[in-house]
Amino acid sequence: MRVLHLTDPHLFADTGGDLRGTVSYSSLCSVLDHYRDNDWRADLAVVTGDLIQDESAKAYQHFAALLAALGLPVYCVPGNHDVRALMRDALTEPPFHYCKSVEAGDWLIASIDSCVSGRAGGHIESAELARLDQQIASSGAANVMVCLHHPPVEMGSEWLDSVGLDNGDEFLQRIAASGKVRLAIFGHVHQPYDAVHGGVRIIGTPSTCRQFARGSATFAVDDNPPAYRRISLHSDGTIEQTLVWLTTT
Repeated sequence: MRVLHLTDPHLFADTGGDLRGTVSYSSLCSVLDHYRDNDWRADLAVVTGDLIQDESAKAYQHFAALLAALGLPVYCVPGNHDVRALMRDALTEPPFHYCKSVEAGDWLIASIDSCVSGRAGGHIESAELARLDQQIASSGAANVMVCLHHPPVEMGSEWLDSVGLDNGDEFLQRIAASGKVRLAIFGHVHQPYDAVHGGVRIIGTPSTCRQFARGSATFAVDDNPPAYRRISLHSDGTIEQTLVWLTTT
């Protein structure tokens, strides 16, 4: 199972809208073109939140048009900049799936909502954790990948850690206790992350537009280019991945 991981495109209704100096629509187009121009092909795409920046339905229409052209199923979770009602309306018909899960071969790919309305930081509600537990328990798949927006781990950045997942420890303990979760992927932080916690690999992917400076005590951006990640999920539970940085946009 091959997964194309995209995150934090931050689109605007105006396709010329820029996020801190990067035109996010053009940047996402460059990422998708890069994917199409290479030999690696995904079975599905996962987009882990902040699809839009300006709370507009038009921005979701741009997202849907660009991603539908990939010809892949697209699984999306909301980010703190998303508007759930608008997002659901735009992404309820195939190839899109809003906060849905899919079982393919020996893997369950489970999507959960980590957002709190009106807050940049995240929290997974008890009902959402219970829904995840139920999906894992009822699935016949031997391996599970969980997709969410907020990082369940600290990033070593004072300002980013103040807007992370406030019950990340609880989330990590529950997925480790399941005995089936091999991987969790997230966005939000606009920088790469890859480490193992409690036997579960935790991977964060940079944005398809502007990146945040690593290790910064206060908000700061850096000059790293847009990025996406290629993830291969093997039937024995092992994971291969490649982080792809675009050298030009």
